[in-house]
Order: sequence, then structure tokens, then C-alpha cells
Amino acid sequence: MTVSIDLPVPARALAIGAHPDDIEFGCGATLAKWATAGAEVTMCVCTDGSKGTWDRNADLGALVARRADEQRAAAAVLGATGVRFLGLVDGELRDDPATREALCRVIRETRPDVVITHDPWRAHRLHPDHGQAGHLVVGAVVAARDHHFFPGQGLEPHRPAHLLCFEPGRVDHVEAVSGFVDTKVEALLAHRSQWESTHGIAADPEREVEAFAARIHDRTRAAGINAGLRAAEAFSRIDRL
Repeated sequence: MTVSIDLPVPARALAIGAHPDDIEFGCGATLAKWATAGAEVTMCVCTDGSKGTWDRNADLGALVARRADEQRAAAAVLGATGVRFLGLVDGELRDDPATREALCRVIRETRPDVVITHDPWRAHRLHPDHGQAGHLVVGAVVAARDHHFFPGQGLEPHRPAHLLCFEPGRVDHVEAVSGFVDTKVEALLAHRSQWESTHGIAADPEREVEAFAARIHDRTRAAGINAGLRAAEAFSRIDRL
């Protein structure tokens, strides 16, 4: 399979994830690279992250607020210009017309050249929100380009040039990210509420932070091997939108 390397730096990019920190895992280094090169990067998070704790007695309202703050901090690390929050319930994301319209609005308002999200067609996916988010974004891209979808928004239609899907079932595009992996790690570490669960940082934080960073570097190194790159993030790419 032919694998393309590096899109032209977009004027505007929109990354959409199911939960706080999903975008950073999937394409954080790519966004940092583009932002450094002058792209206007917007991040959009679909759910409130309210299931993101192992503490049975957690104040979930406080957790939602904390995760939003962490997401804003991570976005600042990557150089994003802003974060949109849909605020839907974590674990209950559905591909329905109302949510599709909300994402269509975000696309029409931000007018990205590139949209990045979860691969909706990946097999054997565990978390249902990830697949639902991918399907929602695909539907929203289709809607955003056509006057007859959601005309009550009063917004001009917009057709992105590219859709990149992270967590890809099939890799046919990579972005070279050498020099931006540490920024990706820093952005992920901003999600302190996730250290114990997702990041595996709890018992010995100093050692485990180093191990976490090493895992992220290893993943980007592995993603770049077949393309002859020192570090990369991998995607499935769709251009005919």
C-alpha cells in the first residue's frame, strides 16, 4: 500500500475527539507541528469526560470542570487557538441528528482545510464513544458541505480538503513529527486527572512519567519506520470530500 507523507500545512485545522486527551493521543504532535508553522488549530471535544476516574466517590461535577481545564491547558501547549466543548455525557455518545448538527456548526464556523478524528471503521474497537465520534464527524463533514443540511444555522457551507482518521485500521498517510513528540507528551501530561488510569502514572510518578514519555516516543518511532521517518503519527486519509 502506498503511504503518503505530510499534507501541506493547512491554514486551518480542526481536530475532533470523543474525550479530553483523545486528540492529543491521536494527533497531538501533528497539531503542534502545524501550529508552529502558522496553522490556526481548533480542538473540539464531544463528551464531558465524566467517566474518567477510578475513584468511586469522585465528585463528577468537579471532575468535568477539571477535565475541561486540563484540555484547555493541553491545547495551549500544542499551540491551538481554542477548544470547543459539546459537553455530552461520557460513555453515551450517539450518532444522532442533533449531535451531527452541532459538529456541522463547528465545521462551518471554523472552516478547516483539514479535519482530524477517530477512524470510525476500525475493527475490534473497545470504547463505543470513539467509533461514534468518528461516524458523527464523517456525517458532519457531509452535512457541512451542502446548503440543504441544517439551513437554519444561517451559516455558509464548507467543504474541507482532507479528512485524517487517527487510530487507523488501515494506514495510508503519516505526518512526520520529529521534534514535536516532546510537545505531545507535555500536552498529554496536562491531563493530570488521567495519570493513574490512562497514563499508568501513580505509584512512582517520577519514574512512571519517564516511562510514559518513552512509550509515546516508541509509538511515534514505530509509526514512522515504514515511511523512513524518525517519528510519525499515522492516519487513514480521505481526500474526496
